[in-house]
Amino acid sequence: MNRSPVIDIIIPAYNEEQSISKVIRDIPSKLVREIIVCNNNSSDKTADYAVSAGAKVLLQPRKGYGAACMTGIKYIYSRPLNDHPDIVVFMDADYSDFPQELAALIEPIERGHDLVIGSRILGLAQHGSLTPQQRIGNWIATNLIHMIYGFQFTDLGPFRAIRWKKLIELNMQDRDFGWTTEMQVKALKHKLKCIEVPVSYRKRIGKSKISGTMKGTLLAGYKILWTVFKWS
Repeated sequence: MNRSPVIDIIIPAYNEEQSISKVIRDIPSKLVREIIVCNNNSSDKTADYAVSAGAKVLLQPRKGYGAACMTGIKYIYSRPLNDHPDIVVFMDADYSDFPQELAALIEPIERGHDLVIGSRILGLAQHGSLTPQQRIGNWIATNLIHMIYGFQFTDLGPFRAIRWKKLIELNMQDRDFGWTTEMQVKALKHKLKCIEVPVSYRKRIGKSKISGTMKGTLLAGYKILWTVFKWS
């Protein structure tokens, strides 16, 4: 890219009123055109705080990480073609990611890559920020992907950047726990140029809706593995 890329950020959010303002505040505004918070049927004031912090807020009443992300994609896609971004970045609303590291995340795309995964495994993860079940699930899923496609991811992390045109080509379908896995598997199937960069990670604000419960952990683990095989 010879000019500065147009970047939009999509943040799925479910009951994150304690953290969403902090996330938006830390995003380098000079790099980003629009911050889109996809309010995933929150029962708290997530939407109000996001609007006050300067984000565009969309409502997705159907609960599910993927459903919220797809709401943001549909919003961007509805714009005139000449108003589409070059890059879309996804990050979580719980303040576990470091938005300040955005420049490092998008730099490989400016050098020619299509998909960049922020790896918490390669980066500096605060003690306790990744649960043992998250680490085990990551290891199993990424090694299965490696066995099938020959590409070694280390993480299924939420902080990621992708070329907008490539994202549309992937035709994302998963509406809940398998979203990140689907993107990585489909990226390899479509022969996108993928890379990981180390990112920092800290303990989230509030309790995780997935890894914070045994039921959520088991459902997420099953769905991630199912997704690897489904799209392979």
